[in-house]
Amino acid sequence: MAKHEYSYYPGCSSQDGASSSNLKRSIDTMCEELDVKLNEIPDWNCCSTSIGYGGGSVLPRMTLSARNIALSEEHNPNQDIVATCAACWLATKEAAERFREDENFLQEANTALAEANLKLTNKTPIRHMAEVLIEDIGYESLASGVKKPLEGIKIAGYVGCQTNRPFGIDGESFENPMYLDKMVDALGADSIPTYEKKVQCCGGALAFSEPEKSQEIIKGIIEAAYDNGADMIATPCPLCQANVEIYQDDINAKYGTKFEMPVVYYSQLISVAYGRNATDAALDGQIIKAKKLEDIAK
Repeated sequence: MAKHEYSYYPGCSSQDGASSSNLKRSIDTMCEELDVKLNEIPDWNCCSTSIGYGGGSVLPRMTLSARNIALSEEHNPNQDIVATCAACWLATKEAAERFREDENFLQEANTALAEANLKLTNKTPIRHMAEVLIEDIGYESLASGVKKPLEGIKIAGYVGCQTNRPFGIDGESFENPMYLDKMVDALGADSIPTYEKKVQCCGGALAFSEPEKSQEIIKGIIEAAYDNGADMIATPCPLCQANVEIYQDDINAKYGTKFEMPVVYYSQLISVAYGRNATDAALDGQIIKAKKLEDIAK
């Protein structure tokens, strides 16, 4: 029996072939090493964090998350719901809190859910995987399992905005959250606690609608990492990872920069530090290769 067990909501972008499928693969590897069992919610749906704001109203958007919570309560009872995507965590947690605060709103959602023979009791905690690592496992235990310390790698912990605002991680500063830095240190690498862009928004969906604005923001995030001597950026957010990695060629062409900064997930760092190979850690999914991590993984 696993030491820790959770109901798992992976989210759309983590599916096979999707933009952050390497997050899911490295999360699976990381959880194997940490003796964590993730029970995927059967027939889960999109949390609507993107499309939900494009039309309709609050109730349909929130009811999509309500369905996921209700399915979890039915199939994985008494298990906290854990999300690995920052946007999925934020959307699901927001829905749960709003239903908790407004009984009439909960009844409206349950009227819709009844069409699918579901009912939301809404008593399940919604947690980010980072919270599991911090609160249930802890930095000391995380450090104790390291087989290949990430020595000689300086890592800028880029939290982004969705795991930081409005809910944040319990006990962390909104201006200077330290949990990624503490994880980096626990794995034997060198953190950059003063990295000034750690909670800067990456521009989100502006990457599509107003790419020039988004790329200017991303440029600052990467420049700050270089200015602090970082070898790579680590993040918990799939959209942050994608935006900061994918657009470096465009930024180089526009601004005459020569960026080639790897952007990885914390789960990839943990997987490598725990002795797993580059494929297990999903490093083969990087557009900009994290060569120093690959060398350790070998």
